Amino acid sequence: MSSEKNEFGPIVSSGHLASGALPALSEIEFGLIMLNHAFSRWMVRCMAAAGVPDLSAIDILVLHNINSRNKPKTLADIALVLNIEDTHVVTYALKKLERLKLIKSGRRGKEKLVMVTEAGADACRRYAAVREALLVKSVLATEVTGETLSAIASRLRALSGHYDQAARAAASL
Repeated sequence: MSSEKNEFGPIVSSGHLASGALPALSEIEFGLIMLNHAFSRWMVRCMAAAGVPDLSAIDILVLHNINSRNKPKTLADIALVLNIEDTHVVTYALKKLERLKLIKSGRRGKEKLVMVTEAGADACRRYAAVREALLVKSVLATEVTGETLSAIASRLRALSGHYDQAARAAASL
């Protein structure tokens, strides 16, 4: 991957953060900022196009996670997989999704479980169809390979570990 360089230096959102020992990290952070906002906007608009408006990006991520592998999930399962530290965020999404009848809850012993309803599974299928038609088709046209995307994903997951560790260290200051 080539870095976008120009005569003015790296492309970053905060120049003062790019003045340290690793300016390229600031370039990655700016890319992540742009990607995060674009991805969130995409999810919301894709789900609206799939017939379920008024869900937030977190609501959509939670719904897709619950639908994944057609297996009931606990709040802890969802928060862990999505790397959400504040479980209240997940709890709020679960209440909203249940109110919309996209998920339902049950119990396994004392543990509360959530599972997707048929309406929720249908919404996820429609989302997947819109995604395939609009996003996947567009990305395929760039001739980027699945192997390249997998390598980028692997590096992003590894980088997230560095940020998590740094966040823990910062919390102890």
